[in-house]
Amino acid sequence: MASILDEYEDALHRSVSVQQSRASVGIPHSGYVNARLEKETPIFNKQRIDFTPPEKINSLVVSSNQLCMSLGKDTLLRIDLGKPDEPNQVELGRKDEAKVYKMFLDHTGSHLLIALNTSECLYLNRSVQKVRALSRWKGHLIESVGWNKFLGSETNTGPILVGTSQGQIYEAEISVSEGSLFSTNPDQYFRQVYTLEEESGPAPVCCLEIERGIEGKFFIIATTRKRLFQFVGKVPEGTEQQGFSSIFAVHADHLPSFREFPANLGFSEIAFYTPKLRSNPRSFAWMMGNGVLYGTLDYSRPDSILSDERVWVYPPDIDITVNKPISIVLTQFHFLLLLSDRVKAVCTLNGQVVFQDLFLEKFGLLTRMIKDPTVQQIWIHTEKVVFRYHVQRESRDVWKMYMNMNKFDLAKEYCKDRPECLDIVLAKEAEHCFQNKRYLDSAKCYALTQNYFEEIALKFIEAKQEEALMEFLIKKLSNLKPSEKTQTTLLTTWLTELYLNWLGILQGDPSQRNLYLDTREKFRTFLSSPKNKDCLFNNRASIYELLASHGDTEHMVYFAVIMQDYERVVAHHCQHDEYDEALNVLSRHRDEKLFYKFSPVLIQHIPKKVVDAWISMGSRLDARNLIPALVNYSQSASTQQINEAIRYMEFCVYQLEETQQAIHNYLLSLYALCRPDSLLSYLEQAGTNPNRIHYDLKYALRLCAEHGHHRACVHIYKVMELYEEAVDLALQVDVDLAKSCADLPEDDEELRKKLWLKIARHVVQEEKDVKKAMACLSSCALLKIEDVLPFFPDFVTIDHFKEAICNSLEDYNKHIEELKREMEEATQSAKRIREDIQEMRNKYGSVEPQEKCAACDFPLLNRPFYLFLCGHMFHYDCLLQAVFPNLPAYKQAKLEDLQKKLAATSQPSKSHHRPKDADTISLGKGQQSREQIKADIDDIVAAECVYCGELMIRSIDKPFIDPQKYEEEMQSWL
Repeated sequence: MASILDEYEDALHRSVSVQQSRASVGIPHSGYVNARLEKETPIFNKQRIDFTPPEKINSLVVSSNQLCMSLGKDTLLRIDLGKPDEPNQVELGRKDEAKVYKMFLDHTGSHLLIALNTSECLYLNRSVQKVRALSRWKGHLIESVGWNKFLGSETNTGPILVGTSQGQIYEAEISVSEGSLFSTNPDQYFRQVYTLEEESGPAPVCCLEIERGIEGKFFIIATTRKRLFQFVGKVPEGTEQQGFSSIFAVHADHLPSFREFPANLGFSEIAFYTPKLRSNPRSFAWMMGNGVLYGTLDYSRPDSILSDERVWVYPPDIDITVNKPISIVLTQFHFLLLLSDRVKAVCTLNGQVVFQDLFLEKFGLLTRMIKDPTVQQIWIHTEKVVFRYHVQRESRDVWKMYMNMNKFDLAKEYCKDRPECLDIVLAKEAEHCFQNKRYLDSAKCYALTQNYFEEIALKFIEAKQEEALMEFLIKKLSNLKPSEKTQTTLLTTWLTELYLNWLGILQGDPSQRNLYLDTREKFRTFLSSPKNKDCLFNNRASIYELLASHGDTEHMVYFAVIMQDYERVVAHHCQHDEYDEALNVLSRHRDEKLFYKFSPVLIQHIPKKVVDAWISMGSRLDARNLIPALVNYSQSASTQQINEAIRYMEFCVYQLEETQQAIHNYLLSLYALCRPDSLLSYLEQAGTNPNRIHYDLKYALRLCAEHGHHRACVHIYKVMELYEEAVDLALQVDVDLAKSCADLPEDDEELRKKLWLKIARHVVQEEKDVKKAMACLSSCALLKIEDVLPFFPDFVTIDHFKEAICNSLEDYNKHIEELKREMEEATQSAKRIREDIQEMRNKYGSVEPQEKCAACDFPLLNRPFYLFLCGHMFHYDCLLQAVFPNLPAYKQAKLEDLQKKLAATSQPSKSHHRPKDADTISLGKGQQSREQIKADIDDIVAAECVYCGELMIRSIDKPFIDPQKYEEEMQSWL
């Protein structure tokens, strides 16, 4: 038998050739994804705000959907972007030449700080209209503010940090009084905590950021033009409101950790990215002279929050001496650089420019770019125009960058909802693993792609990587749809062949024992997989052939068990003389048909265990189907082995209460053959009622007769009511047994007498025992001495019968006296009856004129009536009406017939020409008939008083109202 693997390899080569030819003419593979990516909208979508400022825009800040804009010299415009049609204009109230230098808006959009170029600072709360000067801040040009996101509120900033152009860092707090517009001093305090320096001395504090990590640790980031400082420390619990002095005090004698770069823009700016639903930033980007320092923020680190740092140099068209960047904004995967006439977006993954947007000269030079962290919108303004960028699906192409960086897990994460991109990533990962000889990983990835199946399979075959090929096929099989039955069948069969080949190789190598056991377990898991069950079942014949061709009987049995092909399993065990294993399979799966099929073989070798298994099956087995196995076994077995057959038959009869005649007949035959004592007890237990006996009487009689079991034959004769045969056979065994049979026909005295005569004749003629013969006379009242005398021989003297004859004569005398007494009693009874009749004829009753009918309560004498001995009186028609409904049907019919006859006899003759004598004769006959009819009616109607007789007793359980007339009666009462 040729290996399926070899055949399929040839087919794969042919398939790949066909695919290549198809590809040369541009034929696409119908089942695979076309990976062409559709054109999408830009990630950064620019929108010009429909707003024309009355004066030039000096500065613009936005946070929490609150936008603040400085216009001209003295105007401040506030806009709630949720209500853009309701702008709020505030006047700064400055009469001097001061100009707005910078503005700072906290994360809630409630607190606005306005730094003036005159080294002054103003404050404006969102809930008020008047700008307030911060007197303690005077004399400092404010460059940066670090807001407190943890203690700030709408009326209080909490401790904040302020950076100046001279390098000083101050701690301050601003509070709005509840009772009035401002307290006397809105700036609660303003104290210096540190001074930042570069190699040349103090340097402007360009940026400040306050973050809190785990376990109450605070991280403060401060930047100058060339340096990035980190201050790390804990604020004692309960003292947060006292500020951050303790953190800076640690570094009073030595510099904190910092990053320094040689180039200088003259300023620097740091941006952070905070994901939605998170309070802490996740990454940062610091724009300085040498480029952009990008990294992530790790709050678990003890001394530095910055992690995974790298420097992305500026694109080639940016010359920091001529066209330096102005601002930076950070998003999830990009940082945006603002130049005077354009915006560039650089991917943080590879440092490549992915987006560039040029602005027309008519808009003027770009001044500032900021981002609202709460809504992830980017704002850019010139002196006369405001633009807004919406970030849309920023991660759409990230998968491709991660893929090119060989970070396939991240690439798959960002294209899991785009199957065409995911397929590209998987194919690239699979190829990468294959090139690095990670064949198993490659197979897992290839199985998830839509690449040509044949090409991949051939690729592993040529590399002689069968294990990887198997992994590929397994994964591919798990991804197939239920409707792809042909592909499922192909892969299942091929995998079976591969497993068997691999197991065959490993089995012969003792050093690979553990690998063999592991592979065997995988193969069994494959065979028993619920997903493969239907396919394996439909193709089980091919699988059996494969297993047989490899001589793997172990897995053939295992596969048969999985397929519930227990017949094959049991047959295998029987062929290898493993009878106990075969019986265990039968007992475990309890299949009745298999028991019927294999019992004849098993009972020959393990009879007791087989019978135990039958008994455990109980009523699920039909004992009739097991009789052939028992008959075949009992014919060639010893008495001891036959006992097992008897044990099961007794279980069926006594425990299961089987009534099948074949079972009882077979048990009888076993009893007759080996257990005659049990035979008679079984027959007696079955009883003597032929209708309740489950064995064949004629068969049992013949069987017992053949084996000479006479007592059993006598019992069967008795059941068959063949008493003469029973007595005849019993006399050959025991006279007492014959006597018990002779008394059985209780209703037939003649037969009983005949049977007892048989016994007497046997006793006299065969046993010649006169005393025993006389005992028979006493045992049966039907026998007389005269019946027995003919059986005795002539030489017997009368002395033997003297007592019996005397007893017989005495019985005759007693019988005659009893008859005389009965005759006298009958004569006296007849005499009394005649006297009663004569007395009744002379008996009468008197009726008063005022007597009324007991039924209708009308005068009695108006119509024919009846008078009863009890004193009740009824009109004839009233009594008839009361009695008739309670009469039986046949009496009602007879009464109606008598009434019709009575009515017919009362009609006059229609003929007027009859002879007179004829009329007289006819009248006489009619009169006699009429009287008889009346008497018959009286016998029915007036047999008893309707109130005192049995009729009233029988009607005690009848309702007063007829159920059929109940509704009518009920309605009459309403």
